[in-house]
Amino acid sequence: MKKIGIIAKDIPAARLATRKLAKWLEKRGKSVFIDAETALAIKMRGYDAGALPRLADMLIVLGGDGTLLSAARYVADAHSSVPIFGVNLGSLGFLAEVSFDGLYDNLEKAMAGKLLVEERMMLSARVIRSGTCVARYRILNDAVINKGALARMMELKITVNGGDLTRLRADGLILATPTGSTAYSLSAGGPIIHPTIHCFLVTPICPHTLSNRPIALPDSVVVDVSLLSMSEDVTLTLDGQIGFPLVPQDQVEIRKSRYKMKLIKHPSKSYYDILRTKLRWGN
Repeated sequence: MKKIGIIAKDIPAARLATRKLAKWLEKRGKSVFIDAETALAIKMRGYDAGALPRLADMLIVLGGDGTLLSAARYVADAHSSVPIFGVNLGSLGFLAEVSFDGLYDNLEKAMAGKLLVEERMMLSARVIRSGTCVARYRILNDAVINKGALARMMELKITVNGGDLTRLRADGLILATPTGSTAYSLSAGGPIIHPTIHCFLVTPICPHTLSNRPIALPDSVVVDVSLLSMSEDVTLTLDGQIGFPLVPQDQVEIRKSRYKMKLIKHPSKSYYDILRTKLRWGN
């Protein structure tokens, strides 16, 4: 790998780490491409973050899971398959597995192709309004239909491959990948799904009818969610980072994206190690 992209969180620690890492990479003959916002702060040459997946052979993400979620969308939107090396500068992350202390040793192995690369499923979300697609997104964790603080309970119609699944009265609905199963869906009572399993989750948020439970569906299906109620202040939230306002009769279409996020894995830390630590199992 000769060309390395760096995307950093907007915090002083990440900027300092970027400057040090860029110099380390350049001494090893690598071409370094830094996202424009970070580069401006550390007075180096920068590039649009959305362009980095087309410029680099590998992306290094310095920050945490939130920064890595953004990077995954950049990669998918660029129609790229560049792998991502996540470095956590705070507490242990589900996605950014490598600590800053272990950055350089593990990065040497990653650039030499000695670390496992794991593919993570992504979702494609479209908003259909009066028969026209008005928004389209690719997401790694989840798409959430949720209401504002003072909005009433909403009514949703959910179909799978055109067949009725249910009509749901609830505070909202989560459609999550296996990677996203440990995020909002878990808090709403959804199951933990291993990230390599081929399915995605439909998890109601505070349903009016308690028999409405989370369901795992094969990743080959298309789920359509229609907003039936006249509820105001309803939003489609993507990966907890992007919001799109919905209006009555809007239809949200969710399907597996043809793009996958390629995550460079920690050499010794397994998914189960991370679960035990993050969820404090056995403590």
